[in-house]
Formats: sequence, structure tokens, C-alpha cells
Amino acid sequence: MNKLQGQVAIVTGGGQGVGLGVALSLAAAGANIVITGRQEDKLRKAADTISAHGVEVLTIVGDTRKRASATETVAATIARFGRLDILVNNAQSSTPGVALENIDDATIALTLESGLLGTLYYMQAGFPHLKQRGGSIINLGSREGIHGGAGFGIYSATKEGIRGLSRTAAREWGKYDIRVNVICPAALSPAAVEYLDKHPDEAKAYLAEIALGRFGDPQQDIGPIAVFLASADSRYLTGQTLNADGGQMML
Repeated sequence: MNKLQGQVAIVTGGGQGVGLGVALSLAAAGANIVITGRQEDKLRKAADTISAHGVEVLTIVGDTRKRASATETVAATIARFGRLDILVNNAQSSTPGVALENIDDATIALTLESGLLGTLYYMQAGFPHLKQRGGSIINLGSREGIHGGAGFGIYSATKEGIRGLSRTAAREWGKYDIRVNVICPAALSPAAVEYLDKHPDEAKAYLAEIALGRFGDPQQDIGPIAVFLASADSRYLTGQTLNADGGQMML
């Protein structure tokens, strides 16, 4: 408890799912939280839940596909709190279940821009502030990228791009004591629930691969791993991928 007291975290896509679970866990550890997303009503509802931990919460409506959104979010964070310590790049839009030969340009643009480019935009915007005292960047990858999930072609490429970007940043920014790591979760976000409900046979097969026999909870299972990566407990860990998936991927 309170191992992140006084620190400030930005969580993109923090209004629901894994983003919200991570934001809640960071707040429970004492961090003040900035959450972004495209829907103001979700952000407001999430903020009420997060603030119950006794921390300050700033909500910013924005789209990770736009560089200006990252710039404005970081600027607003510094104006409000005067610092940035933790950056969680969670936001990702995608259209799953599309065969490789049928992926169109709109799907490519949506997935790459919201995920890979959005992650880069936020990392670039946050860098000048993170390097002042060191910090932690936590990017979200996916088992689909590592494993090569059928129906997830451009999503897989995007998530592997994020992992590659993370490793490069870990090498280039380590001298500033900025740690960059990746979490690949198997958690029940709203998007995951929707997809699994529509594909029950795939859901059954997917679950059978998880050694612990259940899908992860965004707050109880994924959030604490983000706290670990954000805190001094992981001060000597960078450029790594943690598969928070109940034993689905064993590397």
C-alpha cells in the first residue's frame, strides 16, 4: 500500500476494462491518476470509482490516433500535477475475427493508429518529463501477437510492433532511469467479453489453454502487475514482456 504515494500516472483507455483495472490498482497504491478515452461519460464514471481511493483524478477526452491528443494530455497532466512518473499505454481499437486476406485499409488504419502510433505519440510526449526523475512506461501487448492468433492479423502486427518499440525505448532511455516493459494480459475487458460471447467455441478452446483455468480480472489480476512495474520493486527490470495470462503462454 502507498508504494506509489505522490506519483502521477497517465492511463490511456482508462475508462473501462484493463485500463480501468490498472488505474484502480495504481490509485490504491497512492498514485494520482489521469485517464483518457473517447467517451466522456465512461471517464466520469471511472473517475468516481478511482477517486474513492483518496487520490486526485483528471479525465481527458481524447483519441490516441491523434498526436495532438497525446501532447495535450501530457501538458494538462503537468499543469495539474507538475510531474509525470508512470505512463500506461493501454488504449487500442481493433476489428477482430477478420481473415488476413480480407483486412481492408480502414481496419489497418484504425488498429495501427490507435495502438502502435498512439503508444509512440504518448511515449514521445511523456519523455521530456519522465526523464527528469526517471519513471516507468508500461505498454500493453497481446498473446495474439506472440502466438499469431487466427483472425487477428493486423492486431497481432500492431501488438508486436508495440513490443519492438518498447525494447528500443528501454535501450535508448535506460540512461535516464526510464524503464519500459510490456504486459500481455488474458483479461475480460468489454471487447474481449463481446468477442468471446460471439465465438463460444473459440472461447472454450482459449480457456482450455489457460493453466489456472480462468480469465483474468482487470483489477485483481492485471492491476497488481502494473503496480509492480510502476514501483521501485521492479527497479532493475526493463525491456521485458510479462505474460499475465494464467499460464497460457509459457516462454
